[in-house]
Formats: sequence, structure tokens, C-alpha cells
Amino acid sequence: MMNHTNEKRHHVVVVGAGFGGLYAVNELVDSNVDVTLIDRRNFHLFQPLLYQVATGTISATDVSAPIRSIFGKKENITVRLDSATGIDVRSRHVNTKSHTRIKYDDLIIATGVSHHYFGHHEWQKNAPGLKTIEDALEMRRKIFTAFELAENESDPIRRRQLLSFVIVGGGPTGVELAGALADLAFRTFEKQFHNINTKEECSIFLIEGLPNVLPTFKESLSEITRGYLTEMGVQVLTKSLVTDIQNDTVYYKINDESKKIEAKTILWGAGVMASVMGRVLSDSTGAQLDNVGRVIVNKDFTIPEHDNIFVIGDLARFKDGNDYLPGVATVAMQSGQFVAKLIKNRISNNKGYKKEFKYKNKGSLAVIGRNKAVADLGFITSKGFIAWLLWIFIHILYLIGFGSKVSVITKWALSYFNQDKGNRLIFIK
Repeated sequence: MMNHTNEKRHHVVVVGAGFGGLYAVNELVDSNVDVTLIDRRNFHLFQPLLYQVATGTISATDVSAPIRSIFGKKENITVRLDSATGIDVRSRHVNTKSHTRIKYDDLIIATGVSHHYFGHHEWQKNAPGLKTIEDALEMRRKIFTAFELAENESDPIRRRQLLSFVIVGGGPTGVELAGALADLAFRTFEKQFHNINTKEECSIFLIEGLPNVLPTFKESLSEITRGYLTEMGVQVLTKSLVTDIQNDTVYYKINDESKKIEAKTILWGAGVMASVMGRVLSDSTGAQLDNVGRVIVNKDFTIPEHDNIFVIGDLARFKDGNDYLPGVATVAMQSGQFVAKLIKNRISNNKGYKKEFKYKNKGSLAVIGRNKAVADLGFITSKGFIAWLLWIFIHILYLIGFGSKVSVITKWALSYFNQDKGNRLIFIK
């Protein structure tokens, strides 16, 4: 089966509808090119708020926008529910799971990353990560089921194990998840259960291998974050390396001393591994990969010796001066826009266009709890209520769809003023 496009027009194929792919396609809307956007899901996912789905603050639909609702009325955009399985560089075709061959003039790969368990794939069963809607719903099921089982458990030792939660990884995902879980356990659930005392019996551990949580932030903000978490009841364990996870137990080392935590709920927020498209690109083009499978790219996000194949977002290993660009949404957005503009300028023979990408660092934010957040905007840092308001504004700004914005604002307001969370349904697998 062949894909039918206007053979007279330049054809851009974009694989992946995350931030990078979405912003690339949006830049190409109504331009003199045909675009085919391929994704294995029919929606764009706002990953930064997945932890709030996992802890019941908002629903899955609040962070998901159907791709066709975004681009369905754009005549030069074709959306395909499919997965790329291979690339024929010589004939310039993308092969898909549905056995379709889609011809391209330019190819943009934006398939992102998944969880990285550092060679211990067996840990995934006991410690789910947080990259997809399914991950968030599974995490939510584990969290809320633990409280319900504890309510019915008469054995105090077993009950304490059910009410012990371990989060591995002290980056933004782990920190925000720990804060939301503490807020849920020690504030929302404080008076909603009759047989358990969450403040006395519930334990939340955050394990980080480096000396500080939020290690990419300024040290002063990392220390403030640690203080916030401790104040909220989270036990922060830094310089602690997880060595094994099995039988509802986390084994770790701190200062060469082996320790363990027995917990029914273990959640993973440490490390990423490139999507399978990294290996596909390497096999097809000879592209070099880093140690987690990301594709090493040129200054314009092309693969060496293939100036019509671009890799953007988290899948790209882009050197910016002496450092590499972080795997954050703003990098994906900016790289998507840059590549799309580059393609348009090439087609129009505009020789004055920017040929090298320059990242505009808009800062970093993390929310820990109500009125508790940290912000590093480069020229200024902020903490507490002001940073919290800034975090809310930024995340609402980038949410796709007016309905999602209104829904999330409403649910945040209800959560803030009523101290309640309305998405605590447990779905049986």
C-alpha cells in the first residue's frame, strides 16, 4: 500500500506527536508543503502533568488532545494512526506497522524516550514509570488501592507496608510526584479513612543517587526543595543508589552501607532510554548513538551525511557549547520550530536563514505542593507562592485546547480551596 500525496509538492513526514513533532507540524501548517504526521496514538500527551493524573488531581482527558482536533481542518496536514518500523534511505520511504510505505522529501523523527532501568528491566513490573497515560493510570491504581487495602488490614506491620511508598529518582518527576503524594496522604486523606491514621502510619521515601534532589537546578533551590519535601513529610534519601527491587522491597546503598525499605508501592522516576527509533535510524543511516540510545545530531538536527533526516526533542543528542541540551519540553518545542522553519527556507531558496540551532533557555520550574514551588529563570530565582503561581501560568499556557485549560484550572481551584481531589477512581485490570 502506498501513501498518496501531491507529487508536485514537497513532502515532509513527521514521526511522533509529542512536543517536538507537534510544534514542527504546527510551523508547517498552511505552508507550501504536504505534511504526514505519524503517531501510534491518536492524541498529543502533555507529559509534565502526568503525575497529577497519577495522584488524582486531574483526569487523563485533561492532559490529552486528539491530534485530529488540532490539525484535522488543515488541508496540507495528513494524520496517520500508525507506527514507523523502518526507513529506506535510498528510496526515501518510511515503512510502517500497517505495511504502508510513505515517501518523504524531508523526514523528522520525534519519538522521544521511555523509562530506563539501567539494565534491570525486571524492575519495571514492580516499579512502574511515568511516560504514558497507561503509566499514570496504573500508578494511580497502585496508590489508591494501597490505601483501600490498608483500611481493611488488621495486621499493623502489613498495614504499614501498604502505607509505605518509595519513589526512585529525585529529578522533577520524582520531586513533583513525591510532593503530590504527600499532599494526598497527609492532607486529603487525613480524615477520609476510619481505620488508618495516615499522618502516623504513612511513609513516603524519595531516593536520589546524587547529593541533591533537582540536581540540574541551582544548589540553593535544591536545598529549598528538600526542605519543602521534609516539611511535607517526605523522607529524602540522597547519595543513595538502588541496587535491587524485588518482593515489594527496595534495596539500596548509602555510604557503602546496604539498606532496604519494604513498600507495597514503588514508583520509578529515574533515567530515560531512547525510543526504538534511535536504533532504527542507526541501522538505516549509520547514525551514532549515545549510551542510552539517543541519536547524535549536527547543529541543525540533521544526521551526519543525511541532510534530509532530522532528529528532534528528547531523542536527539545535541551538543550546545560544552554541554548537551536537556530532555525538556522547551527544547523539543524550539527544535521542532527550528527544523520546520529550516525546511521552509530551504524550499524557498532563502539563503539568509539560520543554519545552526541556538537554544533559548527559558528556565526551570518544579512544584512541590500547595504554595510550594521553585523557579530558576536564569536572571532570577524564586520560591514559594510566587514560583507556584508562575508554574501554574506556564503549564496552563502550554496546555493544548481551551477545554483542557478550563478543566484543569477548575480542578486545581477545587483542590486548592476544598482540599479534595475528584479523580480517585480505581479501575480493575
